[in-house]
Amino acid sequence: MTLSRDDLSILTRDALSFAVAAREQTLPRFRQSISIENKLQAEPGNTFDPVTEADREAERIIRERIEAAWPEHGILGEEFGEKATGSALRWVLDPVDGTRAFICGVASWTTLIALEHETRPVIGIIDQPAMGENFVGGVFDDGKAGAVLIREGRARPISVSGESDLAGARLSTTDPRRGECFDDVEAGIFADIASQVRVTRFGLDACAYGLLAAGHIDLVIEAGLQRYDAAALIPVVEQAGGVVTDWRGDPVGPDWDKALEEGG
Repeated sequence: MTLSRDDLSILTRDALSFAVAAREQTLPRFRQSISIENKLQAEPGNTFDPVTEADREAERIIRERIEAAWPEHGILGEEFGEKATGSALRWVLDPVDGTRAFICGVASWTTLIALEHETRPVIGIIDQPAMGENFVGGVFDDGKAGAVLIREGRARPISVSGESDLAGARLSTTDPRRGECFDDVEAGIFADIASQVRVTRFGLDACAYGLLAAGHIDLVIEAGLQRYDAAALIPVVEQAGGVVTDWRGDPVGPDWDKALEEGG
């Protein structure tokens, strides 16, 4: 199965409409008193993976819209798992990436929507509802592929900074502590790199990748990412001129999710 630019343009437009529908579920619940559940409550040790009705209702509405528009497409979501259809096209959803930020009233949380074609992400949405910003990698109405930032209905092209000197780089990761996002070895590697850069910022989750695509951050290092954490990030970063690799510096290929789970 091949996808034309016209196909990708239509699908990019639909992905944006799904993000708008998700905002209608998440924004009214942000900085409100809502119930917080721990998905790992039954696990041994001090584990915490929060989920709220905002996560579930946002994914529910996105799935509903996909199934109405593209019933033959597969869907993989963080909250409701996989709907396998055998199609070469599959939507990958993280309705609230950064739920910890969401429950703390921090505006950096995002909604992630990706479309994969034969396992490779070809469209990516990093929607930041509380900031009114949407980072998009896809094909647009003029038939051109690229990355844009949409704010107040206006889209402008974005590109990575091009910074190649580590000493001048702006670095980000979600949580550098051992035992959180990184194991002992990864935490040590990150600390070494962080000691060489100009500035480091923490806790941005997927928002950091939008900022990287827009040229405000130069390097993001993460580990332990699931497919729904990363699929939307790849088209945005790559269409903006960036590179996504594993920790060895190898470009991600057909098994890109396994490389990122191991550290990427």
